[in-house]
Amino acid sequence: MRAAATYVALAAGVGPVEAKRIVRAARSGTQNDVLVLVDAAHARLHTERRDVQLAREAAVAISAEPLDDIRPTDAMTISELATALGVPTSTLRYWDRQGLVAPGRAARGNARSYTPVDVRDARVVHQLRLAGYRIPVLRDIMPALRQVGRTSDLMNALRARDANISSRSLALLQAAAGLLALTSSADP
Repeated sequence: MRAAATYVALAAGVGPVEAKRIVRAARSGTQNDVLVLVDAAHARLHTERRDVQLAREAAVAISAEPLDDIRPTDAMTISELATALGVPTSTLRYWDRQGLVAPGRAARGNARSYTPVDVRDARVVHQLRLAGYRIPVLRDIMPALRQVGRTSDLMNALRARDANISSRSLALLQAAAGLLALTSSADP
């Protein structure tokens, strides 16, 4: 019964597959095996939380950048933008196909041409992807983010992500007592 209750609490924090792995380790492994798995789960949550904070800071900085006085020479090629973001060009093409970034086309060769507005959009998408946002969610929120002054939608999305991380972290804390009891009964 204790193992089932611990599993339910863990699943809310780390998902069912990882919860199963941790409970199995608690019942048949050593305390150290469990501690390694739980530490890794906490580290992942910490990384997610840090990434959300970095995305929040980046969004504030990106949205504050002026986009006045744009000249045609300010555009970037796909290679230039990919290098600036540290992503492969295939990622930018995929974002284009998914409607996350909509670059114009250069006259010669129909190559993608990223204006400063497109670059800003790509930077926002990149930060949100780093913060753990999936493509379908980004597809829903990017149109609102393209409108001037709509950073509140982005901040709301980041707050929701942070609340989800907090909820999962609390679930791990709630499962801790059950894990301790399981490992205490497993270790001689």
